[in-house]
Amino acid sequence: TGNLDSSTSAQLLDLFGELHETGITLVVITHDPGVSARAERQVRMIDGWLTDAAVIAS
Repeated sequence: TGNLDSSTSAQLLDLFGELHETGITLVVITHDPGVSARAERQVRMIDGWLTDAAVIAS
């Protein structure tokens, strides 16, 4: 979503959400906190190392 306008980015993230609801697992890699905030689970890495993982309450 990095090079998309905000409207197209939102549409794409909505599509990801719809796909996830059907049981599809998606892995999204991002530096955008707004994108990661929509995730059910977040895994953070710093300098190539896993620093923490969290399941986000919905």
